[in-house]
Amino acid sequence: MGILEVALCHSLQPYRGRHQLTDTALRTDEIRRLETLLGHSFADQGLLRRALTHASALPRAPSYERLEFLGDRVLGLILADYFHSTCPDDDEGALSTRLHAAARQSTLAAVARDLDIAPLIRAQSGMDVTASDGMLSDVIESLLAALYLDAGLEAARRFVTTHWPLDLGTLVQADKDAKSHLQELAMKRGLALPQYRLVSRSGADHAPQLVYAVSLDGYGEEQASGASRKQAEQMAASRLIAVMMADDGDSNE
Repeated sequence: MGILEVALCHSLQPYRGRHQLTDTALRTDEIRRLETLLGHSFADQGLLRRALTHASALPRAPSYERLEFLGDRVLGLILADYFHSTCPDDDEGALSTRLHAAARQSTLAAVARDLDIAPLIRAQSGMDVTASDGMLSDVIESLLAALYLDAGLEAARRFVTTHWPLDLGTLVQADKDAKSHLQELAMKRGLALPQYRLVSRSGADHAPQLVYAVSLDGYGEEQASGASRKQAEQMAASRLIAVMMADDGDSNE
């Protein structure tokens, strides 16, 4: 057998390297800490184990992908209902801005870091899960799905309203680089750069109210107001990102 054949046969063997886990079980103290964070004692603790298991952990072991899919939808419903109920003066665009900021990957990853979820994630040894916004946000959505399946929608709602930054000012601050994010999305899609313009200015000189608009080919224009140009442009960019995510069917890009 030649070198190429040997290499090919070796590549087809199941991976048994030192970086592979042999167990995805959670210790009793880990389960208790999770249940305290989630505000619920689980009847099916297997849901917790699955919600924290990355596909790299063990071959054929149940991982969190399906739970993540469900958790994304549960989170969207909870956030949409929350903002619809608590922001009666907001139009659809403003509600979309809030929802996008609360559901985006960086927000979910920040929640995971606040709760110190990373040490509980079961993944291939050597993976730096603390540095991965994607993995942290996926796990938070998976835990939300596990909570929904074991305890129902109200338990999931309590978890979100307790741990998410739902105030718009806080969300905008967390999403303060919306203009850069919008520019990156435009470049990914091969579009011209976003265009900003001043729509109106009102109020006293010491307390101005500025309205700025941002437009992007294929996605129209969104407007937002703020006490400064920077604030208004960031808000407008965040609204246009929400439109793009809704059109593309992805709220977490």
